[in-house]
Amino acid sequence: MSRFVTRSAARVRRRLRPALAALACVVGLWSALAWGWDRERLTESAAKLSPRTQAAVRAMIQMAERAAAQPDERDRLTTVNDFFNQRVAFRDDIEVWGQIDYWATPLEMLDKGAGDCEDYAIGKYMSLLAAGVPQSRLRMVYVRAQFQGRPQAHMVLAYYPQPEAEPLILDNINPEIRAASLRPDLTPVFSFNGEGLWSGVGATTAGNPLVRLSLWRDLLAKAKAEGF
Repeated sequence: MSRFVTRSAARVRRRLRPALAALACVVGLWSALAWGWDRERLTESAAKLSPRTQAAVRAMIQMAERAAAQPDERDRLTTVNDFFNQRVAFRDDIEVWGQIDYWATPLEMLDKGAGDCEDYAIGKYMSLLAAGVPQSRLRMVYVRAQFQGRPQAHMVLAYYPQPEAEPLILDNINPEIRAASLRPDLTPVFSFNGEGLWSGVGATTAGNPLVRLSLWRDLLAKAKAEGF
């Protein structure tokens, strides 16, 4: 069984009860975002930025509309995954934002033209929602990744065609969408979306869920104001 498949719900809830309580506070905010974005407000938000950013936002909106028209969800994943992997340069938060850990909205990421792993995952997540992929099939996943011979904290987006199915992994390190079993370099630690929080295997070394969900809450507030 894939390591990315959900573990025992009771055990997860005992271990992560404080983080689950924190998550409940952001579900209401996320529900306002779960049905896609407000194109008019998003365009107005982009209009305050550079012409380059405005063009990038228009391209993102058009990309999501193309994806929404594709009947096969796997094709939607590919369209969204390729858009961000090809358009956004990888840069650490300290380089882009002058902070150790900053979660950017898709608008902020496109304005900078750069982002880190969380930013890629967030952009793909919100775009897939706008393209009509159900929220229940998408999870932000913190993993321990083996990269260039050393372990590091990393985030990917997982797509679950069914609740207990093996997910597909959307990643900026490896741009090819692969089943989780074909990504032995990734060990899941915890994952979340607007509906819940799940524990992976091993110690929670990729980040404290309470801290991460605080960043998630702040991100959703910014995104909502921008039109997402």
